[in-house]
Amino acid sequence: MEFQETHMKSILKISLSFYLATASIWGSESSIDTAGNWPQWRGPDANGVATKSDPPVSWSETENIKWKVELPGKGSSSPIVWGKYVFVTSAVPTGKTPENPKPASTEGRGRSVPVSEQKFVVIALNREDGSILWQKSVRQEVPHEGTHPTGTWASNSAVTDGQHIYAYFGSRGLYCLDFDGNLIWEKDFGEMTKIRAFGEGSSPALHADRVFVLWDHEGPSFLFALDKMTGNEIWKKSRDEGTSWSTPLVVETESGKQVITSATNRARSYSFADGSLIWECSGLTRNVIPSPVAEDGIVFLMSGFRGNALFAVRLADAQGNVDGTESILWTASQDTPYAPSPLLYNEILYFLKSNNGILSAFGAKTGERFYGPQRLEGIGNVYSSPVGAAGRVYISDREGKTLVIRHGPEFEILASNALDDGFDASPAIVADQIFMRGHQSLYCIARK
Repeated sequence: MEFQETHMKSILKISLSFYLATASIWGSESSIDTAGNWPQWRGPDANGVATKSDPPVSWSETENIKWKVELPGKGSSSPIVWGKYVFVTSAVPTGKTPENPKPASTEGRGRSVPVSEQKFVVIALNREDGSILWQKSVRQEVPHEGTHPTGTWASNSAVTDGQHIYAYFGSRGLYCLDFDGNLIWEKDFGEMTKIRAFGEGSSPALHADRVFVLWDHEGPSFLFALDKMTGNEIWKKSRDEGTSWSTPLVVETESGKQVITSATNRARSYSFADGSLIWECSGLTRNVIPSPVAEDGIVFLMSGFRGNALFAVRLADAQGNVDGTESILWTASQDTPYAPSPLLYNEILYFLKSNNGILSAFGAKTGERFYGPQRLEGIGNVYSSPVGAAGRVYISDREGKTLVIRHGPEFEILASNALDDGFDASPAIVADQIFMRGHQSLYCIARK
């Protein structure tokens, strides 16, 4: 064991030295066009929209399937796509049970309690044919805590800047890999204790030279800003929060960049530069999962467990506590989502009710209700988040159905599609392709 640890440290030192020597290539801002890729869980602009894409409207197991590949292990993290690569993460059982395993938390009836070792892997697939280019195991252990019965130990989605992949496994750490699967650096944050052992799921946010990790749990909670080149901590802010699962959002404003977080006690905005608090507001429900989205200087925050809350906050004049101020442009108090994040598509805000196939569409700037709550025929339990492209909105459920509706202020169904799988992960859309990660397989959907 001592030899392995020493050997690993030597490898990391060599990799880090090479990495720092080539840091000038990266620059302080990414010059790569992310719009032609799907670099993170909610797409190029973190709002669920693929602006340069025109994927199929209809498909089935025998129609418009470019390829279908069974993936090892389990994971509900969403695929990310860059160039010829598709990246996913997974937790793969090794079949080994340690002689003296760490005691696992069993809080919460019906939770999935870990009893065997898991291998936490990053998988790179060829976008053209779905073949696995490489599979990198970054950690191997028995998880210290269980998950919800519908959850996995690989629920956090990765992110990329086109040169490196940042694969995050929560309590198993954050890993920076190059596109050949070589480990550049890793960061261990410790162990989370999630409420009722529901499992982990917040994804990292990547912007310019920094990676942001939201560490909200039933212990000391923090927001971390890390140097993407080294994994070194730039700043760390303590948070008065319990468990949340939302992903931070970086927004550029005239007064500077903000890092916005959603959680139960407060929604907060931090300075990108030093982590100082810019503004905050109250009012979200328990168990916040939906991530914030922003457009035209307005950020939208929502949650829907044991209550309903939606706030539209104008960033230009948001300072300090914005509760009851004119910075809150409009609010809604019904039909908001529990697990799925909203879709913000060309001034229309789409969101589901709880985890159900019931959709609402609002004017983003005015709060005008265009339609909803609208029952989506054939759509049942929904965990994945809606995505949009080419004037269409795609909504997938846990039973394998995807409803395609026309983007706009009037509700119109364009197609209803079914596959032999179920979907918790959110789709990724690039060019004329949709990548859908099911419970068993990863699909590439494209016109034949």
